[in-house]
Amino acid sequence: MELLSQVKLWGDRHHPKWLDYFRIVLGMILIWKGVSFALNLSAFTALMTQSRLVTAVSLSIVAHIIIVLHVIGGLFIVLGSHTRTSCLLNLPVLLVAVFFVNLSHNIFKPYAEFWLSCTVLVGLICFLIEGDGIISVEHTKEGDQSVAHSQ
Repeated sequence: MELLSQVKLWGDRHHPKWLDYFRIVLGMILIWKGVSFALNLSAFTALMTQSRLVTAVSLSIVAHIIIVLHVIGGLFIVLGSHTRTSCLLNLPVLLVAVFFVNLSHNIFKPYAEFWLSCTVLVGLICFLIEGDGIISVEHTKEGDQSVAHSQ
């Protein structure tokens, strides 16, 4: 538990402002992919069936969980609220997307989803460590925290 507290403290103290813009873009990509899955559910179902990751019974449940995690998690990441939790919840989805779904396709063709999935996966790991940042709804200034602790 001490290690997690140290990682969180380090991430909060060493967070450049440009990383917040990357966090916002990452959240918008997750929202876009969630909406894209919802609009193209038949293509998503065919992709999941082809990869043989889930059975037909649980396919609908998995699809809806992925959509909800991407849209709600992406919104929280964009806003900078509960960023670490949202990243942790989306991490298994991206791990499956990178290593089981996208890796089986031709990753060197133009516009391959593999590279986008890898970038999002790296971003999720980064913000799992770094946290919200300066541009977020949960950001408080150092002076505000000291006033709150003294009261």
